[in-house]
Amino acid sequence: MYMSARHQEGLAHLLYGITVGGGFVALTGEVGTGKTTLCHCLLQELPQNIDIALILNPKMNAIELLATICDELAIAYDQSRTSLKTLVDALNQHLLAAHAGGRRTVLLIDEAQNLSMEVLEQIRLLTNLETTKAKLLQIILVGQPELKTLLKRKELRQLNQRITARYHLLPLTLTETRAYIRHRLQVCNGSPDLFKDSAIRKIYRLSSGIPRIINILCDRALLGAYANDTPVITPGIVEVAARETLPQDNRTRTRTVALLASLLLGGLVFGVYHYKDALKHLATSKSSLVAIAKSPQKAMPSSPAVPVKAAVKAVPVVPKPAPPPVKFDAWLTNPELTLNAAMKNALKLLGQTSPAPVPLDCESLAAIGFNCLIGRANWKDLLTINRPVILEFPIDAETKRHALLAGIRDGQPVIHHDKDLNFPLADLLSYWNGYYLILWQSPIPDMKMIYLGQTSDNVLWLRQQLAAFDGLNPPVKQPRFFDRGLISRIRNFQRAHHLYEDGKVGLQTIFYLDNQSDSKSIPRLITSH
Repeated sequence: MYMSARHQEGLAHLLYGITVGGGFVALTGEVGTGKTTLCHCLLQELPQNIDIALILNPKMNAIELLATICDELAIAYDQSRTSLKTLVDALNQHLLAAHAGGRRTVLLIDEAQNLSMEVLEQIRLLTNLETTKAKLLQIILVGQPELKTLLKRKELRQLNQRITARYHLLPLTLTETRAYIRHRLQVCNGSPDLFKDSAIRKIYRLSSGIPRIINILCDRALLGAYANDTPVITPGIVEVAARETLPQDNRTRTRTVALLASLLLGGLVFGVYHYKDALKHLATSKSSLVAIAKSPQKAMPSSPAVPVKAAVKAVPVVPKPAPPPVKFDAWLTNPELTLNAAMKNALKLLGQTSPAPVPLDCESLAAIGFNCLIGRANWKDLLTINRPVILEFPIDAETKRHALLAGIRDGQPVIHHDKDLNFPLADLLSYWNGYYLILWQSPIPDMKMIYLGQTSDNVLWLRQQLAAFDGLNPPVKQPRFFDRGLISRIRNFQRAHHLYEDGKVGLQTIFYLDNQSDSKSIPRLITSH
């Protein structure tokens, strides 16, 4: 799964809406931008105490919709006597019982632009199912841009006012399209340079950055190159692929509609297949890094050291066979692989003594000058960051292990716990869910934000780091003043490092600015051959 900055932000809005609870969450976007795929990604992130009713075809009346919701939640009702009252009563009883049991319920409706006014009003009334303190049902509406227009209608102003989070998913930019294509190639062990840059620009122009169309064009272009025994994809091959898959302007409207329908169906099948393939190694539950960082685990006592017996001389000496290598899956069963233990190992690697005796979390680390950078990445991006990093490994829905990646030896990850251990990369990737945590110190003490209008040495440092990135060093009257001229350069830096392009310099941007430095004081992954 390639998560562009837009997709990451869209997912964050959905998770925020669910976390806050109550009301509606609205996600809109053009056809093929990845709304449904993002919904499936959301399902992977939901906590275990959430039940979800997924409606993929909303073209139904109010009674049919309520019956479908009951079916999704396994709510029993008399199918021979279905009415709005009986179905709402059954749903309300189920929601009250679920709430009493500590569970929450989410209704997710895809293609919500097809909902009728009658059904939308009934959905609004479902949010009235509540206790004295909490809403019993969280509703997510996902649809095309027509949904935004629909919600603005005067008749739906009550529903529109109850939307607590909304986000419009835009197509990919040219830079994101290039990164997306290369990501897909790397996932299947292909060469990232298989498509010429001119071919990628052609794909972007033809697809307008819509992932579904990008998939179709790339798939057909690869097939064409294979048929012609061509080692790289050129703009000419892409043009032929477009003629074979995309509708032409000179065709009749009927023909265009038919081809678009075929294209969308094929793109959906292609996208679902590769989505599942790309996510087959990811965890099925929401990462606990942020939660654990705020509510630390207690470190378990270390196992007692086993005394080593003195070697007994014997004649003849029979060499003992080498012990079998430790299997990664067996090693992960160690309950001492906690986030607290991994943080202590990271501090030790950074030459810092762990503050005793309290368990570690990001707040206690901030007191001694360390920041926590929590994120999600693929293996290649992690190596690009090139820092000792704590990785998260889900064992099951309730159990997660954490361990410190200290380096790379002969192409294999070096994991440090009580000692350094090498494991095959494939074994590590089969358990790692992509989440990581890095402990780091700001290059200037207490520097956590550099903001517009600020005058300080922090701004002078910012100019130096940007100059090292873009090679620009324009003369300014007040180099310690954060003027508007820096914003576009900051955005360019953020875009190049796949960060959110807001032109603001927070902790994440500060980390990446500092990370490009060649300073020996910055800890790096230890590499050896």
